[in-house]
Amino acid sequence: MLLLSAALAGLLLGLGVSSTAHAQEEPGFKGTLTDQDDNPVADVEITVTDAGGTEIATVTSAEDGTWEVPLDAPGTYIVTLDESTLPAGLLVRNARPQLELEVQSSVRTVLFPLDTQLDPDAQPPESESPSGDEGGEETEEETEGPVGGDEAEEEIDPELEGTGGAKRAVSLLFSGIHFGLMIALAAVGLSMVFGTTGLTNFSHGDLVTFGGVMALLVNITFGLPVWVAVIGAVVAGALFGWLQDWGLWSRLRGRGTGLISMMIISIGVAMLIRFATLFFVGGERKRYDEYVGQEPWDFGWLVIAPKEVYTGLIAALVCSAIGAALVFTRLGKATRAVADNPSLAAATGIDVNKVIRLVWTIGGALAAMAGVFLSINDGVKFDMGQHLLLLVFAAVVLGGLGTAFGAFIGAMLIGVFVQMSTLVVSPELKYVGALAVLIVVMLTRPQGILGRRERIG
Repeated sequence: MLLLSAALAGLLLGLGVSSTAHAQEEPGFKGTLTDQDDNPVADVEITVTDAGGTEIATVTSAEDGTWEVPLDAPGTYIVTLDESTLPAGLLVRNARPQLELEVQSSVRTVLFPLDTQLDPDAQPPESESPSGDEGGEETEEETEGPVGGDEAEEEIDPELEGTGGAKRAVSLLFSGIHFGLMIALAAVGLSMVFGTTGLTNFSHGDLVTFGGVMALLVNITFGLPVWVAVIGAVVAGALFGWLQDWGLWSRLRGRGTGLISMMIISIGVAMLIRFATLFFVGGERKRYDEYVGQEPWDFGWLVIAPKEVYTGLIAALVCSAIGAALVFTRLGKATRAVADNPSLAAATGIDVNKVIRLVWTIGGALAAMAGVFLSINDGVKFDMGQHLLLLVFAAVVLGGLGTAFGAFIGAMLIGVFVQMSTLVVSPELKYVGALAVLIVVMLTRPQGILGRRERIG
């Protein structure tokens, strides 16, 4: 345990020292407004308020579409684009003119992709005017003014009514798939550890944080590209998983420590990682030097950042590779044998401890990868894994305890439901809905989706 503490402290110390130089930058927001043809959009009002709703500043985009709002301190702010000041016929794509963002000790780029929401020859009646009160709830009927220079008044094309809501649904579906894949990376590893050892590992969420922190260390301290930092973080996560089993869990198993005691110890390990990260890195959210703001890809009904596509594809390929390895390789079959019956697996000549150590190594690598991919979008924070852990547990239980394939299915269902539920409920309640679905499924199928019924007693 002391060895793990010293190794973690040494790694985090380098990040804590190196990040001091970055703290000198003044925080703020900036952006460039352009339409679908990349033409700058001027004279658009952008308002920044704090989390309590107090206005910080209101600025107007310049002739080249640029705008910037300096801030006095890092924190969480709400950035709102006033759609009533947009040129006639333009609205924010995906109906998101208001964003809640966290900024650290640097200027953060904010993207408001704009698109024409009306037929090029259409012009709404003069009596209509945008309310501007509902933010993302505004529809295409709330724009005004001539479009395309035609002075004749026409009604809005009925086929375009509700398009903003449909686009938002498509965007949330993709976001849910992406989020589900991130949960799956962590859930598969957690499920494999539970299947082979029976341990409910509460420190698994902080292994996610560990991955994000290690990538930040490589990216900021050594100035290496993020894709190199990803590889370094995954290797560090695998090594950390191996060290955990070698230095702690295998010794506890050898002493015959009960699962309840080991579960409590895992809570202690989680707190050690979490507060060591807080001490050395700080409580502020930190971001990589790359991919903070990207020009999105516009597919019509879906506007998405390239980083989400790439990280989602890599996560899907990795999960598929793990599934194929479990089915077709000797180590995979040995892992499934240990999960089914460790004693019988040992009687057939399988080295159970070697398999368990391999599972811990893979679980650490997968958790680290999930942490890096989540950090590319949301930044690194000391408690990011703690917030994800509940959803990871939900995915594992929903899919069936101890089965990696069930964990993947459960993660995808949780991810999609969490994001899509914001169509009908407040975003603050989206996680509550996912857990409510978990309760309903457990009441109707206690063993989970791919779990097996077992006799108790």
